[in-house]
Amino acid sequence: MEHVEGFGEWRGVVALGLPKKLNLVILIVENLKILGMDVMRRKIFDMSFSSVYPHYLVKVQKKGKTQNELNYIIRWLTGYNAEELTKQIASNDSFESFFNNAPELNPKRKLIKGVICGVRVEEIDQPLMQEIRYLDKLIDELAKGKKMSSILRH
Repeated sequence: MEHVEGFGEWRGVVALGLPKKLNLVILIVENLKILGMDVMRRKIFDMSFSSVYPHYLVKVQKKGKTQNELNYIIRWLTGYNAEELTKQIASNDSFESFFNNAPELNPKRKLIKGVICGVRVEEIDQPLMQEIRYLDKLIDELAKGKKMSSILRH
């Protein structure tokens, strides 16, 4: 564990293809046990999905995966069809809106387990943060070369 001045202990950062500063902010938000945390979480929830999507795409493409594969797992998680997802990518909707407006969150997402940014996704107590981390975990698995059937919990 490292000590971050003013923020306490944290367990490290998993590269998500996001800017390092953003990873640290997300990590701090998930691990801090101090007042004012809601303000920091709010910033993440208010980030537009479309501003983070290019980072997801770069991450998977660096590992030889395609935009179609990325979009497929996002659609599996959220229930958006191809046209709806394209509109979401082009819009400025926040992560909160992206998940709140998802046609049907896949019930198998609850089978997603593991650690992302030092936190077990199945133990995240804030529902929206957990949905964001489910997405992060799926993208991480795709980039690591897991079989699609395994990623989609078949």
